[in-house]
Amino acid sequence: MKPLYPALRSASACMALLALACGCAPPQSEDGPQYVAVLDPQAEIWAASAEITPVGPWPQGDQRGNANTQGPGTWMRCAFHMSKPDAKVYELSHERSMAMPQSPFSPPLEYVYRPTAGIPYTAHAFNGEHLAGGEPGAQGTQMDALGHFAWLPEPWLGEGDLPADSATYYGGYTQAEVKPTPDSPLLKLGMEQAPPLVTSALLLDARAHMGGGEPLPPGQTITAADIDAMLAAQGLVGRGILPGDVLYIYTGWSDHWNEPSYYAMGPGLGYDAARMLGERGVALVALDNPFTDPANDGQLAGQAGPPEGTPEGLPFVIHHHNLTQSGVHNIQNANLAELAADQVWESCTIILPLRSVGASGSPVRPIAIG
Repeated sequence: MKPLYPALRSASACMALLALACGCAPPQSEDGPQYVAVLDPQAEIWAASAEITPVGPWPQGDQRGNANTQGPGTWMRCAFHMSKPDAKVYELSHERSMAMPQSPFSPPLEYVYRPTAGIPYTAHAFNGEHLAGGEPGAQGTQMDALGHFAWLPEPWLGEGDLPADSATYYGGYTQAEVKPTPDSPLLKLGMEQAPPLVTSALLLDARAHMGGGEPLPPGQTITAADIDAMLAAQGLVGRGILPGDVLYIYTGWSDHWNEPSYYAMGPGLGYDAARMLGERGVALVALDNPFTDPANDGQLAGQAGPPEGTPEGLPFVIHHHNLTQSGVHNIQNANLAELAADQVWESCTIILPLRSVGASGSPVRPIAIG
């Protein structure tokens, strides 16, 4: 593994920082330029950032996965977008309330709003609320910890107790190391292990390029070939996907956000695409869908199988691969419509999950600046 924070190692890195900092041409002398001009500051920044962005494989005992890429290299790319005079901030999360659609895999949120209170002998009045029930880290726009998923040596048939003691997690951690008792928090791979993500992001518009402007249908998978085709269609081939990037994919399924069908099914990422993104060093992938995985109509109710190409026994293979194999975080229920409408294909994104010790997920408020 590369050192996490090596020094700048080339003139191109220094020139990129200069161009970013002042937006100016290199100083001249009577004998000519003191160094080569930066003809394309963005390309120079991408090249320079690659030199100081670590890439896997990660060391034994790692708990961050591809989030290890975060640091000066990703911040450099982020700063480029933040420094644009016409940059705009985009909210990429949905508003949270008890009225929003809620995942069938977790208890629904139940907020209690308390009456306005006061403090005797003061002029203060204040308001508050508390959460009476539900799983905040699994509802609304939320981010998965790597410890959210594990895998068993063979499929469980639903008879008897789940053989949880045989489960294996990202990095080869065992059930005894991660969750030794039923009521234990995650002792490894919990949400507190996920660092802040401050990096460049790409948005791919699958609704436009695959759906002809309509939301993708339930069960449709976005393949590796689809991702490469969208990169080409959006003029992103020269840049490509860089280690440490966040990838946002707009499917249009968020049109159904306030409909009962939202959590029943949806399009999602294909297995070959997940493998490709992990290999390219993506730190996090987020879609405007409920599961990241595709789900056919009737699949959750046991009335239909998973989409074609899903490995046997792994109907949520994208969760499996991202969280247990490649160390790529997921965000579910991203709100990408405005970003796509403005065709902001490249941006700086900032994602700050709560440092909830031992938690398997976190509510999150991602933003994009571009």
